[in-house]
Amino acid sequence: MERIRSFVSIDIDDPALVSKVVDVQRELSGLGATIKFVEPENIHLTLKFLGEIPRFLVEEVKRALDRVSFEPFTMRIEGIGAFPSVSRPRVIWLGVTEGAERVAAIHEAVERELARLGFRRDREAFVPHVTIGRVRGGSYDRLRARLADLRGVVIGDFRVEVIRLKRSTLTSKGPIYTTLYERHAEGGAGGGTQQG
Repeated sequence: MERIRSFVSIDIDDPALVSKVVDVQRELSGLGATIKFVEPENIHLTLKFLGEIPRFLVEEVKRALDRVSFEPFTMRIEGIGAFPSVSRPRVIWLGVTEGAERVAAIHEAVERELARLGFRRDREAFVPHVTIGRVRGGSYDRLRARLADLRGVVIGDFRVEVIRLKRSTLTSKGPIYTTLYERHAEGGAGGGTQQG
Protein backbone atom coordinates (compact mmCIF):
# COMPACT_ATOMS: atom_id res chain seq x y z
CA MET A 1 0.00 0.00 0.00
CA GLU A 2 1.38 3.39 -1.00
CA ARG A 3 2.07 5.68 1.92
CA ILE A 4 2.42 9.43 1.69
CA ARG A 5 4.64 11.47 4.00
CA SER A 6 2.63 14.60 4.69
CA PHE A 7 2.05 17.62 6.89
CA VAL A 8 -0.25 20.64 7.24
CA SER A 9 1.40 24.03 6.88
CA ILE A 10 1.29 27.76 6.43
CA ASP A 11 3.72 28.31 3.56
CA ILE A 12 5.97 31.38 3.65
CA ASP A 13 5.91 32.20 -0.06
CA ASP A 14 6.24 35.99 -0.09
CA PRO A 15 9.49 36.53 -2.07
CA ALA A 16 10.54 39.55 0.03
CA LEU A 17 10.23 37.58 3.28
CA VAL A 18 11.92 34.51 1.81
CA SER A 19 14.84 36.72 0.75
CA LYS A 20 15.17 38.02 4.33
CA VAL A 21 15.10 34.46 5.69
CA VAL A 22 17.88 33.50 3.27
CA ASP A 23 19.89 36.51 4.51
CA VAL A 24 19.57 35.19 8.08
CA GLN A 25 20.67 31.73 6.93
CA ARG A 26 23.75 33.31 5.35
CA GLU A 27 24.50 35.07 8.65
CA LEU A 28 24.56 31.68 10.37
CA SER A 29 26.75 29.89 7.84
CA GLY A 30 30.52 29.62 8.07
CA LEU A 31 30.57 29.81 11.88
CA GLY A 32 32.02 26.36 12.53
CA ALA A 33 28.72 24.52 12.91
CA THR A 34 27.43 22.19 10.19
CA ILE A 35 23.89 23.32 9.39
CA LYS A 36 21.44 21.88 6.86
CA PHE A 37 19.38 24.92 5.89
CA VAL A 38 15.78 24.70 4.69
CA GLU A 39 15.61 25.44 0.97
CA PRO A 40 13.98 28.83 0.13
CA GLU A 41 11.07 27.17 -1.70
CA ASN A 42 10.36 24.94 1.32
CA ILE A 43 10.15 27.57 4.07
CA HIS A 44 6.94 27.09 6.05
CA LEU A 45 5.32 26.93 9.46
CA THR A 46 4.22 23.38 10.33
CA LEU A 47 0.76 23.17 11.84
CA LYS A 48 0.74 19.37 12.06
CA PHE A 49 3.13 16.66 10.89
CA LEU A 50 1.10 13.62 9.83
CA GLY A 51 3.93 11.23 9.03
CA GLU A 52 3.53 8.42 6.50
CA ILE A 53 -0.18 7.92 5.88
CA PRO A 54 -1.96 5.53 3.49
CA ARG A 55 -3.18 7.16 0.28
CA PHE A 56 -6.84 6.43 1.07
CA LEU A 57 -6.56 8.53 4.24
CA VAL A 58 -5.52 11.63 2.26
CA GLU A 59 -9.12 12.22 1.14
CA GLU A 60 -10.30 11.99 4.76
CA VAL A 61 -7.66 14.52 5.81
CA LYS A 62 -8.82 16.92 3.08
CA ARG A 63 -12.39 16.68 4.35
CA ALA A 64 -11.17 17.27 7.90
CA LEU A 65 -9.28 20.39 6.83
CA ASP A 66 -12.41 21.65 5.11
CA ARG A 67 -13.98 21.84 8.58
CA VAL A 68 -11.18 24.11 9.84
CA SER A 69 -12.52 27.65 9.65
CA PHE A 70 -10.41 30.79 9.99
CA GLU A 71 -10.38 34.42 8.87
CA PRO A 72 -7.43 36.01 7.04
CA PHE A 73 -4.93 37.56 9.44
CA THR A 74 -1.44 39.08 9.59
CA MET A 75 1.41 37.04 11.03
CA ARG A 76 4.73 38.68 11.92
CA ILE A 77 7.90 36.62 11.70
CA GLU A 78 10.27 38.02 14.30
CA GLY A 79 13.00 36.80 16.63
CA ILE A 80 15.25 33.76 16.41
CA GLY A 81 15.74 30.78 18.67
CA ALA A 82 16.65 27.11 18.75
CA PHE A 83 15.34 23.81 20.06
CA PRO A 84 16.06 22.45 22.59
CA SER A 85 17.83 25.70 23.48
CA VAL A 86 20.19 28.33 22.07
CA SER A 87 22.97 26.87 24.22
CA ARG A 88 22.38 23.42 22.64
CA PRO A 89 21.01 24.29 19.19
CA ARG A 90 19.65 21.41 17.12
CA VAL A 91 16.80 23.12 15.24
CA ILE A 92 17.08 26.83 14.41
CA TRP A 93 13.83 28.71 14.00
CA LEU A 94 12.28 32.12 13.50
CA GLY A 95 9.49 33.11 15.87
CA VAL A 96 5.99 34.47 15.40
CA THR A 97 4.87 37.52 17.38
CA GLU A 98 1.78 39.21 15.94
CA GLY A 99 -0.75 36.56 14.93
CA ALA A 100 0.71 33.83 17.16
CA GLU A 101 -2.64 33.33 18.94
CA ARG A 102 -4.42 32.98 15.59
CA VAL A 103 -1.87 30.41 14.42
CA ALA A 104 -2.31 28.50 17.69
CA ALA A 105 -6.10 28.53 17.23
CA ILE A 106 -5.78 27.07 13.71
CA HIS A 107 -3.36 24.44 15.05
CA GLU A 108 -5.89 23.48 17.72
CA ALA A 109 -8.69 23.23 15.13
CA VAL A 110 -6.49 21.03 12.90
CA GLU A 111 -5.60 18.84 15.90
CA ARG A 112 -9.26 18.49 16.86
CA GLU A 113 -10.42 17.53 13.37
CA LEU A 114 -7.58 15.10 12.74
CA ALA A 115 -8.02 13.47 16.16
CA ARG A 116 -11.42 12.33 14.87
CA LEU A 117 -9.54 10.37 12.19
CA GLY A 118 -7.32 8.72 14.79
CA PHE A 119 -4.28 10.99 14.58
CA ARG A 120 -2.53 11.43 17.92
CA ARG A 121 -2.38 14.91 19.33
CA ASP A 122 1.11 16.39 19.60
CA ARG A 123 2.67 15.75 23.00
CA GLU A 124 4.69 18.95 23.06
CA ALA A 125 3.05 22.33 23.60
CA PHE A 126 2.61 24.06 20.23
CA VAL A 127 5.03 26.95 19.66
CA PRO A 128 4.44 28.74 16.33
CA HIS A 129 7.78 28.85 14.54
CA VAL A 130 9.40 28.65 11.11
CA THR A 131 12.28 26.16 11.00
CA ILE A 132 15.18 27.51 8.93
CA GLY A 133 17.95 25.00 9.67
CA ARG A 134 19.04 21.84 11.47
CA VAL A 135 22.43 21.66 13.17
CA ARG A 136 24.30 18.47 12.25
CA GLY A 137 27.44 18.98 14.30
CA GLY A 138 30.62 21.02 14.51
CA SER A 139 31.49 23.80 16.93
CA TYR A 140 28.64 25.82 18.45
CA ASP A 141 30.41 28.73 20.16
CA ARG A 142 30.28 31.23 17.29
CA LEU A 143 26.81 30.02 16.29
CA ARG A 144 25.48 30.67 19.82
CA ALA A 145 26.97 34.17 19.75
CA ARG A 146 25.43 34.97 16.35
CA LEU A 147 22.03 33.64 17.47
CA ALA A 148 22.24 35.99 20.45
CA ASP A 149 23.12 38.90 18.11
CA LEU A 150 20.12 38.12 15.89
CA ARG A 151 17.70 37.61 18.78
CA GLY A 152 15.52 40.58 17.78
CA VAL A 153 15.63 40.08 13.99
CA VAL A 154 12.43 41.12 12.18
CA ILE A 155 11.63 39.29 8.95
CA GLY A 156 8.31 41.01 8.39
CA ASP A 157 4.54 40.66 8.13
CA PHE A 158 2.80 37.94 6.17
CA ARG A 159 -0.88 37.72 5.25
CA VAL A 160 -2.22 34.26 6.10
CA GLU A 161 -5.08 33.35 3.77
CA VAL A 162 -4.56 29.64 3.20
CA ILE A 163 -3.34 26.49 4.93
CA ARG A 164 -2.08 23.57 2.89
CA LEU A 165 -1.81 19.81 3.05
CA LYS A 166 1.66 19.02 1.67
CA ARG A 167 3.35 15.87 0.48
CA SER A 168 7.03 15.50 1.36
CA THR A 169 9.12 13.35 -0.96
CA LEU A 170 12.56 12.71 0.50
CA THR A 171 15.48 12.82 -1.94
CA SER A 172 19.27 12.87 -1.61
CA LYS A 173 19.20 16.61 -2.42
CA GLY A 174 16.57 17.39 0.22
CA PRO A 175 12.79 17.07 0.45
CA ILE A 176 10.47 18.04 -2.39
CA TYR A 177 7.14 19.44 -1.21
CA THR A 178 3.98 19.17 -3.28
CA THR A 179 0.65 20.79 -2.40
CA LEU A 180 -2.15 18.22 -2.19
CA TYR A 181 -4.89 20.51 -0.90
CA GLU A 182 -5.56 24.10 0.10
CA ARG A 183 -8.01 25.36 2.70
CA HIS A 184 -8.66 29.05 2.15
CA ALA A 185 -9.71 31.51 4.83
CA GLU A 186 -13.34 32.55 5.04
CA GLY A 187 -13.92 35.22 2.43
CA GLY A 188 -10.71 34.14 0.66
CA ALA A 189 -10.39 32.38 -2.69
CA GLY A 190 -13.19 29.99 -1.87
CA GLY A 191 -13.08 26.86 0.25
CA GLY A 192 -10.84 23.90 -0.40
CA THR A 193 -8.84 23.56 -3.57
CA GLN A 194 -7.51 20.31 -5.05
CA GLN A 195 -3.92 20.34 -6.21
CA GLY A 196 -1.69 17.76 -7.95
